[in-house]
This record gives sequence, C-alpha cells and structure tokens, in this order.
Amino acid sequence: MPKKTPSEQPVASFEEAMEELEQLVARMEAGELPLEASLAAYQRGSELVKYCAAQLERVEKQVKVLEGEMLKPFGDEDGEDEDGET
Repeated sequence: MPKKTPSEQPVASFEEAMEELEQLVARMEAGELPLEASLAAYQRGSELVKYCAAQLERVEKQVKVLEGEMLKPFGDEDGEDEDGET
C-alpha cells in the first residue's frame, strides 16, 4: 500500500490541524527540512490554514444562528438606549 503524501492526509479536527501546523512551522523555522520537504511542508501548511479558516467560519455562522436575537446592547433590556433614555 503506497504511503500518503502530506497533502493527501485527512484532517480529523481543528485542534489536530492546528497542532500539525505548529509542528510544521517549527520544523521549517528550525531549518530541519531539505528543500523538497520544505516545499511539501509549505503546501500542507497552506491546506491546514484553509481548513482551519473554513472551520472557524462554519462555527462562527453556527454561533450566530444559535444566538439569534440574544445579541443586543445592554441598554435594550429595559427598552432604554445606551444613554439610559427610553
């Protein structure tokens, strides 16, 4: 069975993607990787960043749906605006 290249490896969760991204950055910054491996790491890192950004956007949309009308300025609770006027 052929070994998967870094860009073919699935991401299980946001947290795992962030951990893998941190490890890639650390290895690249340390200069541990030869040129070809650095290029592959950069490509994988780009994929991980896109995945994480998409996950954050998805969760942000879910939070907005769940909160609905709950997000109001504090003064609106009693029918007052921010200056305390009705």
